Formats: sequence, C-alpha cells, structure tokens
Amino acid sequence: MRELQHRLQQLAWFEGKITGTYGRDTTAAVRGYQAKRGLPTSGEVDQKTWDSLLERTKKPTRDQMYNILRPGPALLKEGSTGATVRDLQARLKQIGWFSGKVTETYGPSTAKAVKDFQTKRGIPVTGEVDQRTFDRLKAMTRQPTHEELNNLQPKVDAPRLDPRCMAGRALCISKSANRLTWVVDGKVQTSMSVRFGSELTPTREGSFQVNFKSRDHVSTLYHTKMPFAMFFSGGQAVHYSADFAARGYNGASHGCVNVRNYDGIAALFDQVHPGDKVIVHR
Repeated sequence: MRELQHRLQQLAWFEGKITGTYGRDTTAAVRGYQAKRGLPTSGEVDQKTWDSLLERTKKPTRDQMYNILRPGPALLKEGSTGATVRDLQARLKQIGWFSGKVTETYGPSTAKAVKDFQTKRGIPVTGEVDQRTFDRLKAMTRQPTHEELNNLQPKVDAPRLDPRCMAGRALCISKSANRLTWVVDGKVQTSMSVRFGSELTPTREGSFQVNFKSRDHVSTLYHTKMPFAMFFSGGQAVHYSADFAARGYNGASHGCVNVRNYDGIAALFDQVHPGDKVIVHR
C-alpha cells in the first residue's frame, strides 16, 4: 500500500502523507491514473494498473514510504557569504519569509527565515539550506531581478499582452510568462502567477471563452477540489490550486490553469462572466 501511494505521488496523483491505508484519496488517485492511461477506471489496482505504474516510477525507499525526511548536507548556513546567499534572501523575500535588506551574509535573520520556510513546508527544520530546501524554494519562486538582488525600486513594466486580448473582456494567459492578466477594453485590471499542465496533460492554446463557472467545483475525473473554476475548453478551467500554493512550480496541473493567489482568484471569479474571452498563448 505504501509503495502504491508513493508511486502515485511521484506522478502527482496522490497528495499528502503516505498512510498505508487504501481510502478515498487513494481510490481517487488510482481512478484518475487509470483514466489517464486508458485503463478500466475501477479505482482498484489490478495487474495491468500495477505494471503500468512500475514502468513509470522508481521504487521508493523505506524513508519515502514512511514519510521520514532527513536533512542533507548544508549548502548554506550561518556564516556563509556570497552571491548565492543574496539569491537565497531575495527568493525568501519574494514569498514573504525574509523582510530585511538583501545582503551577501547568512546571519541569524536568514537562519530564522529558512527555519520558518522549512516548518511551513514540512522540511526538517535546521535553519540551514540543504538541497531539498533549496529545490523547494526555487520551485516556488522565480529568478530574482537585478533590482531585487540590490534592494532597488523595481521597474514597473506593462505586461506583454496578446493582441487578441486588447478588445472587450479577456483572460489573457501567457505560458511563457506563467501569467494570467485580466483585461477589460485594453486596460489591465489585475495579474497573477499561474502554472499549466505537464507534457502529458498540456493546457490547450488558442482563443476560447468562459463556458461556465463553478465556485466550489470538484473534478469528476480526478476527484480533486477546483475552487473558483472558470471552464473554457472541455474539462480545462482556470481555478485555485492548493497544490500550486504549497509546491509552486514543482508540479503541474492535469491541463487546467492553476492559480495560487486565493484572494486574487476569488475576486476575479466574481468579475468574470460566461462568454468572456480566454486567450491562452505563448
């Protein structure tokens, strides 16, 4: 059971801790995996389902199956200096864990910020940056700008919008910028970070429209929550994703446009109407 759950977790079908109990979440994960692979969607693991999982995943270690996380060697710790420390602080600042000026010195305030980040993300709390901590932080943040690294006032650039977004009401979604911008009559109303489907479950590109909205939607295929869902192409929708909020870009949707700003998507949901344009572009 634990091996099954971890193999499903490797493919982003199972979330949370490995339990060893075949409950509702495991059944939903198996059913979703089977549907994706063209297998009978029983929610039960037969030999074909198991063989398919074995082909696509690695055998988990005992620590992985029992949720045991051990800190790795410290890449950065108190006393460390240099450009990598500056990058670390800027990234922590992007997500609200570090509030001081960005410097090249790893002092007590940086160690506390790292501890707080590790506590929130379920990583061994050491105050030192190991590979797991750094990878998780990088997945949740973007490359710091020159301004962020040097404590300068950021330059404000207007988002680069597809021409199709410049008339009427449009959800303008850029894959290259990982950005959703809400535009009304050519004027930007709001903008927020998004992520997309994986290579196996890509988000469709093109010109669409909002077909219907569902505030408290639950996927009938994957049995996962999709709050503030705004559907634009079959089962693909713009919606809030708790997984995106927790894991950042270290993951992907099953084709939808994920938003991690809960308050932002809640406000946007009330503004967007069925029939409004949805432009998904590079």
